Amino acid sequence: MATRDPPALPAAPDCQRGGSLLVARELLVNPVVGRRKRQHVRAPARQARAPGPPVRTSLQSFRSMSHARPASRLIAALALACSLAPGCAVRKEQPFKAACDDDCYKAIATKIEYPTVQQCCALEDDWAALPPVTLAHPGEIEYWNLGLEETIQIALAQSQVIRDLGGAVLRSPGDATTTVDPALQETDPRFGIDAALSAFDAQFSTSVYAEKNDRALNNQFFGGGTRILQQDAMVFQSAITKQAATGTQFTARHNIDYDANNAPGNQFASAWNTNIETEFRHPLLQGGGIDFNRIAGPTRTPGVYNGVLIARVNTDVKLADFELAVRDLVSNVENAYWDLYFAYRDLDAKVAARDASLETWRKIQALYSTGRRGGEAEKEAQAREQYFLFQEEVQNALSGRLIDGTRTGNGSGGGTFRGQGGVHVAERRLRMLLGLSPADGRLIRPADEPINAPLVFDWQEVTSEAVARRAELRRQRFLTRRYELEWIASKNHLLPRLDAVGRYRWRGFGHDLLDNSPTLGRFDNAYGNLTDGDFQEWQLGMEMTIPLGYRQAFAGVRNAELQLARQRALLREQERQVLHDVAGAVADLDRARMISETTANRLAAAQQQLAATTAAYEADKAPLDLLLEAQRSVADAESRHFRSLAEYAVAMKNVHFAKGTLLPYDGVYLSEGPWCREAYADAAQLERRRGKPRELNYASARAPRVSRGSYDQHPAMAQALPLAEPAPPISAPAETDESAEPLAPTPEAESKDTSAVDPNTEILPTLHTAAPARQFPLPPASQ
Repeated sequence: MATRDPPALPAAPDCQRGGSLLVARELLVNPVVGRRKRQHVRAPARQARAPGPPVRTSLQSFRSMSHARPASRLIAALALACSLAPGCAVRKEQPFKAACDDDCYKAIATKIEYPTVQQCCALEDDWAALPPVTLAHPGEIEYWNLGLEETIQIALAQSQVIRDLGGAVLRSPGDATTTVDPALQETDPRFGIDAALSAFDAQFSTSVYAEKNDRALNNQFFGGGTRILQQDAMVFQSAITKQAATGTQFTARHNIDYDANNAPGNQFASAWNTNIETEFRHPLLQGGGIDFNRIAGPTRTPGVYNGVLIARVNTDVKLADFELAVRDLVSNVENAYWDLYFAYRDLDAKVAARDASLETWRKIQALYSTGRRGGEAEKEAQAREQYFLFQEEVQNALSGRLIDGTRTGNGSGGGTFRGQGGVHVAERRLRMLLGLSPADGRLIRPADEPINAPLVFDWQEVTSEAVARRAELRRQRFLTRRYELEWIASKNHLLPRLDAVGRYRWRGFGHDLLDNSPTLGRFDNAYGNLTDGDFQEWQLGMEMTIPLGYRQAFAGVRNAELQLARQRALLREQERQVLHDVAGAVADLDRARMISETTANRLAAAQQQLAATTAAYEADKAPLDLLLEAQRSVADAESRHFRSLAEYAVAMKNVHFAKGTLLPYDGVYLSEGPWCREAYADAAQLERRRGKPRELNYASARAPRVSRGSYDQHPAMAQALPLAEPAPPISAPAETDESAEPLAPTPEAESKDTSAVDPNTEILPTLHTAAPARQFPLPPASQ
């Protein structure tokens, strides 16, 4: 709404102006209150006008009033304008109208939302195209015979994320190991090798500034003879700084300064100054030396070490972690393979026992239906109960239960054999480790038999090999060496900081920067005067800094000593633990071998007992209880025998696991993977541009050693292997040898088989293949 301008106020004395100023301040603080009390604002002014202050007639008072009046009028005008501004805005309050519906404004701070990340769903790869195989829905069964060598090869080729059987990728994905972890460590911009080397790279810096100055000066001396200084200026700077491995810092700097002002004392109205200078700073005590700078880098803080050698050790530690993850993956694949082997053998034994009990039950059922001797009701029920007992065991052996299987670190370092779960559970567990879908219309079936020959290890050779080849010990030795280097660097901080500083400068001055004017003499241009070398300056000096007491330095040395003592104690304890693991693995191998021989004798005796009891029962010389017990004994003895064979295979693998030779034992070799084609093309192009450079060995013989050279992973095959080989095809199943004889008795079932397993199908065809050495390519490091 429109408002009327307030009437002009008559002139008032100084006290009234002061009152108006106070009112204006109130209006500025609270304009609403000021509007509501507008009619009361003028009342104090009218009251203050009557008494008034006494009039001063002296010349001094008149002069003070004349000087204060313009300022008071200005203040009063500003106060009046501020008081009227809120009044002009008086109008009826309007409610806020949103641009959208009220549902757009929620009275909440956070809520669960779905991220906008690019989908990498496994459903796109047809991983869930087929449902899993179950007892109720077995589907069409097609067996896929896989050998152990091919199984490990598929697992390594399909594992961009190193899998385990504990589901750690869901619980703690940050701790999961991937194939890019070594490259991530090496290319870390904070703690990687390139980050440590970047501290010694040359740094180029430049700046240019232009300014216009127009100011009044109180002192004519500071203005060069003028009180009103008008100046046009420009400053250009450029420098190259290089940090050397000895700690010396070199700097080459170029400065240009332009100044044009109206100072009457200048020779030229505008002039140029230029100079070129070189500077060095070399630490003589603290921070000096190749050893310290390669360990700690150019740092002055005790306890913060990020040199090239420390970064190198961190990369070696990450490589050891990657090797341990690959070793655990291979161990878990072999554990799952022998779990599946035993599941098939256990199912075969239980199917044979079920079929035998079914045959017995049918015979007694026939006698029971005709009322003949031997067909009593209790015997018929007893035979029927044993049949359903074996039928339950067959169903459990086929489907299995979701319980923990054999895996690394469970019971022993390589994993103690458990033999729990059925065929379907063990097969899905193996598929998970291989990186395959839960179901693809095929059922994996082991094609290799466990080695049954006695294997004896030399104890002295095993212990020495375990101490030398265990990746955990090699990793701990790298950590110990890292803290040894940090301890060496920490002692450098006990020295005072003493730097030698030097600078040399060439100066030039002229009316122009480059123009050559003979009329101006020697100062016609700045660069000409610079090249004449008439003006040269130098500086040499020493700088020393001594922290009184060296409290932080002594704390850093003591902390480094304690860290080193801790790492050495851990290394000794790890060596003792490794020797205990080797002793347990060797003893378990001997136990598994003897148990396999004992169970073989037990199985032969149980089979003879069953044959004799069957003959006696048919001759009516043995009761039914002995026949049923003999059938159970044969099923249990057969299951225990093949369990002992699987235990012997796992125990043999655990010995190699304990002594650090599992990867060579399985033919796995770690190496850096090939680069992409673009990287090779770029490298070739750079090599052509470079020409034939002269070899320059800038290494220092005094530098601390970090390692003893390359670790021989596979002495027999390290020189003969290529960098990488393509992944094996896994789409087509292997051919099944139809002419092979069954390895275990599989009697024909005469009833409907609810286990969805054809007993006439051979379960484990023998297929022995030589295991060539395989490679698991590491990701390429930084170029």
